[in-house]
Amino acid sequence: MALDARAVTKTYGAVTALNGISLQVAQGSCVALVGESGSGKTTLLRTFNAMVAPDTGAISVAGQDVRRSNPVELRRSVGYVQQEGGLLPHWTVLQNVALVPWLRGVADADERARKALDLMELPAADFGARWPRELSGGQRQRAALARALAGGPEVLLLDEPFGALDAITRVDVRRRFSALRRTLGWTVLLVTHDLREAFELADEIAVMRSGTIEHIGPPSALLSGASTPYVRELVEKAGVS
Repeated sequence: MALDARAVTKTYGAVTALNGISLQVAQGSCVALVGESGSGKTTLLRTFNAMVAPDTGAISVAGQDVRRSNPVELRRSVGYVQQEGGLLPHWTVLQNVALVPWLRGVADADERARKALDLMELPAADFGARWPRELSGGQRQRAALARALAGGPEVLLLDEPFGALDAITRVDVRRRFSALRRTLGWTVLLVTHDLREAFELADEIAVMRSGTIEHIGPPSALLSGASTPYVRELVEKAGVS
């Protein structure tokens, strides 16, 4: 398994964010975490890059125990994209995208950044010298995805990466990403509130509620026989078919 969580718990005071949760993501697959706000999706995602330290349980990435890994090196080896992209406003687009390979001391950091921008259809010749503020929302998110790719990760952690985009741009960006993922074989853990998005992108969907997983399986399993009333209600409200 590329990502493996076993019996993980996490509390914040009286709030239980993760309640003995287990999740495995096979190499080259995409698993989407869906559910209400506060269900624990982002908390679980961030245990895999050591941004959240679980109270109990085990987390591994590519077979390596996260607790025994250098957190800085771990974060540089795992691609991470959040909803607003997180581009540095005082750096050009090319500098932003080259950040991870530059931090890792890679000699061809700028060239890797250019290739990543090309993958996301933002040619460096046209966009590399621009500032983030000069990009549209969709272009900024493409640049954020390119930055995650420039380090050459096999694992990508995506936290609502398309959520801030308008409907047309969102569909365009996620279709481009989906095609690249399947071609290049990335392992992806995706947090999303959009069940339709999960159906489009994911090989498996994990429905979370109150720090637990109520259902996990391929999208077809949600349609053919949702396992709990909550999951059935979620599917009905999303109107997927």
